[in-house]
Amino acid sequence: MKRRINKVAVIGSGIMGSGIACHFANIGVEVLLLDIVPRELNEKEKKKGLSLDDKVVRNRIVNNSLQESVKSKPSPIYHKDFVNRIETGNLEDDISKVSEADWIIEVVVERLDIKKQVFENLEKHRKPGTLITSNTSGIPINFMTDGRSDDFKKHFCGTHFFNPPRYLRLFEIIPGKETDPEVLEFLEMYGEKFLGKKTVLAKDTPAFIGNRIGIFSIMSLFHMVKDMGMTIEEVDKLTGPVIGRQKSATFRTVDVVGLDTLVHVANGLHENVPKDEQHDLFALPDFIDTMMENEWLGSKSGQGFYKKIRKDDGSSEIKSLDLDSMEYRDQKKASFATLEQTKSIDNVADRFEVLVNGKDKAGEFYRKTFSALFAYVSNRIPEITDSLYKIDDAMKAGFGWEHGPFQIWDAIGVEKGIKMMKEEGYEPNSWVNEMLESGSDSFYTVKEGNTYYYNIDDKKQTKVPGQDAFIILDNIRESKEVFKNSGVVVEDLGDGILNVEFRSKMNSIGGDVLDGINKAIDIAEKDYQGLVVANDGKNFSVGANIGMIFMMAVEQEYEELNMAIKYFQDTMMRMRYSSIPTVAAPHAMTLGGGCEMSLHADKVVAAAETYIGLVEFGVGVIPGGGGTKEMTVRAADTYQKDDVELNRLRENFLTIGMAKVSTSAHEAYDLGLLQKGKDIVVVNPDRQLAIAKKHALLMAENGYTKPIERKDIKVLGKQALGAFLVGTDQMAAGKYISEHDKKIANKLAYVMAGGDLSENQLVSEQYLLELEREAFLSLTGERKTLERLQHMLKKGKPLRN
Repeated sequence: MKRRINKVAVIGSGIMGSGIACHFANIGVEVLLLDIVPRELNEKEKKKGLSLDDKVVRNRIVNNSLQESVKSKPSPIYHKDFVNRIETGNLEDDISKVSEADWIIEVVVERLDIKKQVFENLEKHRKPGTLITSNTSGIPINFMTDGRSDDFKKHFCGTHFFNPPRYLRLFEIIPGKETDPEVLEFLEMYGEKFLGKKTVLAKDTPAFIGNRIGIFSIMSLFHMVKDMGMTIEEVDKLTGPVIGRQKSATFRTVDVVGLDTLVHVANGLHENVPKDEQHDLFALPDFIDTMMENEWLGSKSGQGFYKKIRKDDGSSEIKSLDLDSMEYRDQKKASFATLEQTKSIDNVADRFEVLVNGKDKAGEFYRKTFSALFAYVSNRIPEITDSLYKIDDAMKAGFGWEHGPFQIWDAIGVEKGIKMMKEEGYEPNSWVNEMLESGSDSFYTVKEGNTYYYNIDDKKQTKVPGQDAFIILDNIRESKEVFKNSGVVVEDLGDGILNVEFRSKMNSIGGDVLDGINKAIDIAEKDYQGLVVANDGKNFSVGANIGMIFMMAVEQEYEELNMAIKYFQDTMMRMRYSSIPTVAAPHAMTLGGGCEMSLHADKVVAAAETYIGLVEFGVGVIPGGGGTKEMTVRAADTYQKDDVELNRLRENFLTIGMAKVSTSAHEAYDLGLLQKGKDIVVVNPDRQLAIAKKHALLMAENGYTKPIERKDIKVLGKQALGAFLVGTDQMAAGKYISEHDKKIANKLAYVMAGGDLSENQLVSEQYLLELEREAFLSLTGERKTLERLQHMLKKGKPLRN
C-alpha cells in the first residue's frame, strides 16, 4: 500500500501536542488539532456575555494552547504563516473530522484510563487503514488497545516525539504485539525523510530507549555528586561542551526542562524496572526530595539548581544551590588541570582518552561516570533494543550528545574501557567479551564510506541501515581526499562532484579557506562536473576571521587589508562565475562571510535549521565580501515597471543595517537571503549533503554554462541616498542609533544607492564591489570600529563577525 500523509489529526493541544502540530505544519501537512471543551466560563468570557455554547468558548483551550506555543521561544514554527495550516477544534463538535486524517496522533495526559477513553471515541470516526499512534513517554503500548478492533490494533503503535519536536530529532517508534510491520516500516521512513527525525525502533519497555539511558545518566550523577563532594558548577563544567554536550550541561538543563518532569520519569522507572541492576539509582536522593517539597522546579518556578537574584541597583546575578546546606550562594568558578590538557584538542572524540586518564578530581569523575554508563548500556541489550547503534542514535538525537555511549567507549578503547570499569567495580555484559573474542575490537568500523556496527546476534560487523541516502564526511574524508590545507579538505563525492569542507576553527573564513575554495574550483573546472560547499561542523560558518582584520587595521596595513578583502570578493565572484555549478549547503549559524558565500552560489540547499544573516554591523563595518553588492543586485532584480523601487531597496538595506538573522531557512526567504524558486530547504540535515550533490549533478547534466558577469544592475543614486540619509538623521536625532551607527548606515546607503549619481543608472557588479570595499576599508579605520573588534576578541570571539 502506497501511503500518503496529507492530513494529520493531533488529539491534545498541550505543550507537546501543539509542538507536534506545528512541526507537521512546518513540513506542509494540513493539521487538525483537537482538545476538550471547557466546563465553565472564565472571567473574560463572563464579561463578554458569552455562554458555554459559543464556539469561541468551546475552542478556547485548543486555541489558547496553540497561541501560547507559537509565541514561545524558541519558536516551534519555521515561519509565522505556517500556523495557518493548522485547523483547531474540540473533541465534541469536531471529532468526526478525524475521518479525513491519514494519521491520528494522541497526545493527551499520561493516564491509561483517559487514553483508552479517547481511543474508544476515535474508533467511532476513524476510517479503516488510518494510522493511529500514541505519543507516550512510558505507558506500555499493549495496554492501550484492549477492546479495540483488529484494524485499529494493526495500525496502532507508540510514536514518542521528544520536546520540543522541532528541535529534538529523536523519534522513537514502539510497536504493539499486533502492529503490522508495514506500518513500522512506513513510520521509520516517514520520520526520517519527511519529519527530519532520527527514527529509532524501540521495544515496549519502560521509558523506551532515550529516556531509559538519559534518566539513568542524570540520576547516576545526582547520586555521585555528593559522594564526590562536587559542586553543581563543577558537574556542569565537566558535562558540557568539553564532552560534546549542550552548554547547559546537566543542572542547567534540568532547570530548563523542569525538575518535576525528570522526577516523574525517574519515579516511573523506579516503579516499573524492579529487576534493573541499577534500580536503586532511580530513587530520588534527599536533595531532590527537598527541592520538590520547596517547589524549586527550575525556570518555571524561578529557581532550581540556579536562581537569578535581582540586586538593589537593578542588576541581576545568578546564585547556585549548595547541595549540603540547601541554600543559594555565590557561584564558584570550576577549573581542572585535566580540562586544560584538552584545550588544544578540537575533535571531541579525541578528548575522551585524555579525560579518563586525568589525575585530578575531573579524571576520577569521568572514570566513574563513564564506567557506570558503559556497564548500564551493555546490560540494556537486548532488553530495550537488539542493536547497539540505536542507543547511540537515541542519545545523540534526544539528548543532544555529540557521541553516544558506545562511540565514547570506542574512543577510549573497548579493552581499556573494560579495564577502567573493573577498577570502578563494574563488569560489562558478556556479549562485549564475546565481541572481542570474535575478532572485533571496536563497536563500530568504517568501510568504503559506510559505518558498520557489531551485530550481537550474528557476531560480526553489519552495515548500519539507512545510510544509502546520506553522505557522511567523517567516513570519506581520508579515503576521498583530493586536496587539503589548514583550512579546508576537498573530497570527491563521486559522480563528478567535489565537496569543499571547512576545517578551520569555528569554520571561520580566512586566507587558507579562500585558497582552498579557489583550489577546489580549479580542480573541479579541470576534471569534475560540479562543486558543493558543505561541512558537518556545529555551524556552517560564523564569518570571516576578524582577528586578522583587527590586526591589519591596528597596524594600519590598509594596502594588505584591501588585498585581503578583494581576495574575499574575487573568491565569491568565482563561486558565481565559474564554469561548473556551485551549490552551498548551509546549516545552523551561517553568519557574515558564511552568508556571503551562500549568496554567491548558483544554488543553496539549506538545512531547515539555518540561522543566516549579514551581521557585520555588529562589529562596525558593512558586508565586504560581496554581501552588500549582492543584496543591492537582488533588490534591483525585483524592480518592476510600476513598482516603488525605493521600497524594495529599503527592505534589503534594513536586512543589513539591522543585522537581521533568520530563525529558520524559511524565514531567510523573507529577508532576501534565500530565493524562492531557486534555493531549497531540507528538513533532515543527514540528507542535506546528498541532496546538494544531486542538485549540482543535475545542473551539470542539464548543460550548465558559465554565467556572464552582470553589467545591467539598476541603481537609484541620489534618489535612494537622500532618502536613506534622512532616515539615519532621524534615527540618530531620536537616539535610536549612535553617531557611529549612523556613520556605518550612511556608508551602507552610499554603496546600495550606487553612489551619489544624479539619476538612475545601470552599473556592473564590479562597480558595486569597488564601492563596497572602499566603504569597508574606511570603516576599519574608525576608532569605534576598532573598539568593537577588540571587545569581541577579549570576549573570546576572535573569529566571529
